[in-house]
Amino acid sequence: MRVSKKIVSTSIKLLIGFASFLLIYSRLKSDLTPEKLEILSSLAFSTKGLICFGVCFLLIPINWGIESFKWQLITSPIEKISFKTANHSVYSGICLGNLAPGRATEFLAKIVFFKLENRPKITALHFINGMFQLCITYLVGLSALLFQLKQFEGDNVWLAYTTSSIAILVFGVFIFSLIKIDFILNLITKKISKQTPISDFKYKFTAKNLFQLFGLSFIRYLVFSLQFILLIYLFHQQNLNFSIFVGIAIYFLITTTIPMISILEAPIRAAIALIVFQDSGISNSALALSSALIWLINIIVPSIYGYTILLKQNFDFKIFGKQK
Repeated sequence: MRVSKKIVSTSIKLLIGFASFLLIYSRLKSDLTPEKLEILSSLAFSTKGLICFGVCFLLIPINWGIESFKWQLITSPIEKISFKTANHSVYSGICLGNLAPGRATEFLAKIVFFKLENRPKITALHFINGMFQLCITYLVGLSALLFQLKQFEGDNVWLAYTTSSIAILVFGVFIFSLIKIDFILNLITKKISKQTPISDFKYKFTAKNLFQLFGLSFIRYLVFSLQFILLIYLFHQQNLNFSIFVGIAIYFLITTTIPMISILEAPIRAAIALIVFQDSGISNSALALSSALIWLINIIVPSIYGYTILLKQNFDFKIFGKQK
């Protein structure tokens, strides 16, 4: 029995690695054409390029370190884990999240670092935790959208209204989740875990918790925005104007709102970039390279590390349940 479980566990790990490799290859193949690779190679080893790439890569552990601290903070009332465990949980989630639109599979890797009986609650907290970051992205993005609404007149006006409507809906769901957090956690636990009796769990967000989670989410937003700004600065080869900073906020707003299917992610992101930055003077090649590399730096590089963690992790094949 143990041998068969080990074989299945190894097979799952290899399948995750193979599927991730195919998705990465298909994305990079469409984004990094020979022409763009030539531009990239000519700039990558310049002094400017080395500085920009160096800072972007140094910001990776800061970006995901902040997310790990948030994860440790929000899950602590359910189960206290070390920062190292939270960090491993987050990086594993990044890897597995590549396999589904909207990174829907991310939680499956994150919850295996918690006790079986806590996993239903941790699953709910994963999505609520994501809403903190989402709300910051929406608040900054909607402010930028109002500032530059004229750009979305005509054929593109639907994109602005659709994004705004979804953002308002998410805000409503988020506020409900914060108010009814006890109800949500207990409902999900009772639905998933069939064992009875299950006592109700009390979980409340304090003013301090909310301040910390929103504050950390905003700092993290600044970190990955800085990475994107540095890449655009590198490939644009001109001084950045204010409209570019506004465009970055709108770009994150729209790309965060639309669930991405990996096969179609590259053309969708490229199309959004062309709409958002159409009057900024940035070339199509610069936009394509910047959007591809921000994905490579913040998702693929951490995914490789996350995969090495998953390889060492023993899958128990029982996602939810009650420990004996």
